[in-house]
Amino acid sequence: MTDLAAQVTAALQRSVLPSVIARGGAVRVAAASDGMVTLEVTGSPGAVFPLASRIEAVIRAAVPGITAVQLITPGTGPAGPPPADAGDLAGAARAIIDGQVNPAIAAHRGHVTVTGATGDGWIRIRLDGGCQGCSLAEVTIRQGIEPLLRSRLPAMTGLIDVTDHEAGTEPFYSAQKR
Repeated sequence: MTDLAAQVTAALQRSVLPSVIARGGAVRVAAASDGMVTLEVTGSPGAVFPLASRIEAVIRAAVPGITAVQLITPGTGPAGPPPADAGDLAGAARAIIDGQVNPAIAAHRGHVTVTGATGDGWIRIRLDGGCQGCSLAEVTIRQGIEPLLRSRLPAMTGLIDVTDHEAGTEPFYSAQKR
């Protein structure tokens, strides 16, 4: 293991792995060089991908020189440039979310934005407004948005929430409302 990989592993063990393991997942350093770290994710996708922005922030703060963090699933290897259809998948997801999801969550002052898609079918979303920091955001994603997108987009592998929920200032359901 390189020194850079060892530093990233130590940072993960200190602050991220307990949360990931408690949610049924695992993450390990697959590669680390030239400022890029690739993490292999196993177990439940819902255990790691919702924490993607937190994992990246922890690694970048703890290991100087890391400029990019990439999450992959076993067997996919480091992703190269996304194929042309990744944009089509993002566009299709955007149309579904804008047409069906956003009108429904507007009553909660919420909004969902598709921030992109990977070549292997992962769609990235960000929640804003009343959904950012909402204690029921994960339920909305996993029981509402994700099943809707899966039923319409066969090329979809999964959904990644890249929202910084801790920065939410007016969540519709705060932790106290639970």
